[in-house]
Amino acid sequence: MNGMFFCNKCGAQNAAGAQFCSRCGTATAAATGGVPTAVPSQPAASYPAPVYQAAVHGGYGGFWIRVVAAIIDNVILRVVVAPVGLIFGGLGFAGGLLGGLPHVGVALLGGGLTFVFFLFGKWLYEAFMESSSYQATLGKMICGLRVTDLNGNRISFERATGRYFAKFLSVMFLGFGFLMTGFTERKQGLHDLLAGTLVRKS
Repeated sequence: MNGMFFCNKCGAQNAAGAQFCSRCGTATAAATGGVPTAVPSQPAASYPAPVYQAAVHGGYGGFWIRVVAAIIDNVILRVVVAPVGLIFGGLGFAGGLLGGLPHVGVALLGGGLTFVFFLFGKWLYEAFMESSSYQATLGKMICGLRVTDLNGNRISFERATGRYFAKFLSVMFLGFGFLMTGFTERKQGLHDLLAGTLVRKS
């Protein structure tokens, strides 16, 4: 180890005469006019290694940003399924005018079908979008969010489906399962905990 010295800041081994540390870039004694001290008998391992802190990319989607994303998604779905309700509502109205069709029954049927189509469409919409390469519904994409597994990977359609239906449990007890996102460590609702998912900021 003749002609070598160790950086006073990070402990890296440097060649004699080096003006800057090869690891951390700190000016050495040679650069400041001093004489670097060689430490031939001291192993480099005895010097403290530099500590590196991993950068945290993004974060987790909190309660209110997810509420905004859900509102956007619901508006989009309402627009898509609205024609079903309009068709049956129009049939009921026409039947009432003509006196032929039981307009009240037709209107109720239209409302029921609209609700069923909304729930069915919402399931397919969320499951397909969140398991796709986008990893998010349109609302989540607008809000800069994406759904991942606990390791940050893309989730499967089956897991996205389980996450969707677990939301019905989150609705129970006055929506406590959704409110959990406000105080759990990684902003997970009950449905996220059950499905093993995270909502991350992009």
